[in-house]
Amino acid sequence: MDSSDPLTRVFLGLGSNRGDGRAILAGAAEALSARLTDCRVSSFYSSAPMYVVDQPEFLNAAVSGEFAGSPYELLSLVNGIERDFGRNRAKERRMGERTLDIDILLFGSLVVADPPALVIPHAGLLERKFALLPLLELDPEAVDPRTGRALARSFAELETQGIYYADLSPL
Repeated sequence: MDSSDPLTRVFLGLGSNRGDGRAILAGAAEALSARLTDCRVSSFYSSAPMYVVDQPEFLNAAVSGEFAGSPYELLSLVNGIERDFGRNRAKERRMGERTLDIDILLFGSLVVADPPALVIPHAGLLERKFALLPLLELDPEAVDPRTGRALARSFAELETQGIYYADLSPL
């Protein structure tokens, strides 16, 4: 990362359902704040698992900040933080339990379609209240860069998904 790189507002979704989720999410937010300018952390939310339902509830949050670098540099950063908190993708079941998951939800108004390496906005964003709710807490006016549609509208159209405020301070 070059200090002359332009800053881009990014939104990241964090989740954990293995280990001390509160400590893991707080530690991940702290690690991200070392690389993001104007870093903000949402409240923490508990959510029922989606897709693979025979696993514990997740603790979720969102982080936003200004990032100097490319989407692939951000992907490398978040993958490294996940590993630092014990994530081993080779040993976990797909969509199953994990110590830490960090998804790049938005990277400014950029759209990246490079599956399976990187898709921005995150491929599941519009179907996941557990990702939209904390993101909208940080930016109620956020829009889908593909369509210009308000994410709050997408959130309102989704059915209940078992998400509730965890009443925990993020940091």
